[in-house]
Amino acid sequence: MPKDKLKKRSFSGTGQPYGRGGKPYTGTAASAAAAKVAHNIFKMNKDLGQHILVNPGIVERIIDKAALKQSDTVLEVGPGTGNLTMKILDSARKVIAVEMDPRMAAELTKRVQGKPVERKLEIMLGDVIKTELPYFDVCISNTPYQISSPLVFKLLALPTPPRMCVLMFQKEFADRLTAQPGDAFYSRLSANVQMWSKVTHVMKVGKGNFKPPPQVESAVVKIEPKVPRPTVSYDEWDGMLRILFIRKNKTISAVFGLTTVQALIERNYRTWCAQNDVLLDTEEADNDGDVAMGGEEEADGEVMEGLEGVDDDDLPKGYHEIMNESRSAKKQGKRKNRGKVAELVRTKVKNVLEETELGNRRAAKCDQGDFLNLLYTFNKEGIHFS
Repeated sequence: MPKDKLKKRSFSGTGQPYGRGGKPYTGTAASAAAAKVAHNIFKMNKDLGQHILVNPGIVERIIDKAALKQSDTVLEVGPGTGNLTMKILDSARKVIAVEMDPRMAAELTKRVQGKPVERKLEIMLGDVIKTELPYFDVCISNTPYQISSPLVFKLLALPTPPRMCVLMFQKEFADRLTAQPGDAFYSRLSANVQMWSKVTHVMKVGKGNFKPPPQVESAVVKIEPKVPRPTVSYDEWDGMLRILFIRKNKTISAVFGLTTVQALIERNYRTWCAQNDVLLDTEEADNDGDVAMGGEEEADGEVMEGLEGVDDDDLPKGYHEIMNESRSAKKQGKRKNRGKVAELVRTKVKNVLEETELGNRRAAKCDQGDFLNLLYTFNKEGIHFS
């Protein structure tokens, strides 16, 4: 019978794997051994994106880019078996490790047990996106890919954001974070994150640096929140970008001319007027502006085709609700006269695009200055996006 490979390994009371002769592993062998032991103890959970970073060179470079101080408190998301955690503990005052998997948390606990660094480690068991986080100076993470976007926005939205974040993501996501106007990967994510922080590409990380290897390449980015934070409403900014990037390669005037977008803006305008005691003339228009609910069918059809690669989370709030109302009305053969409020809103939008001279531009090629100009001018007209 073949020998049980697990019986060849011995552990000290601290959970440190040992090599031949009772001597501890060092360098690459130590990292690889720790990952292999953990992998054999329990099967990695693919749903949680568990891929252990085993290359000590990558670990060292991440620590170097984080520029840690001995007084820093570091948040680590998804510490796994602790290859990165142990290095952070050597350079920081405290590490708060947030881990979803109790098995991983147990392995990390064993790894520091009885060592001087044990008192510097706090393990929080749970989902980092749903967890209320304590204060920390720096965030370091080998990020589970499925929480990449929520994690970035949670970090940037904190009342006191960290000084720096050094995060590993799927390469395509990292490319979107760092993309500039005109780049293929430039998106709402790019414009949003770069509004609130400075994002820098650090390095690519190949599949072979993980156990088990992921199916995609990875990359490390450095995110430094802007200080002071821009004095712009995040909800307003994000709401406008969600509309502009419905079809980022269409002209801005074409996007704002879509029936669904017009209905969204009209609804927001009515809400703003109600909140600010602005009286509206709600009579129907006397001109030939009557259109069917769901009119401009060709334009909306193009948008719906373009939505195949767009996540629902990226769409404007209420978008599907208005689309469903439009479809329902069309099936029933109903028409809705364009009221004076709708005509007023359409005129306001036209005036904004003319004043900013951005109507013929495309969101994919606009920078922060263009978006800020557009948002400011819309707000002057009483048009809001939150």
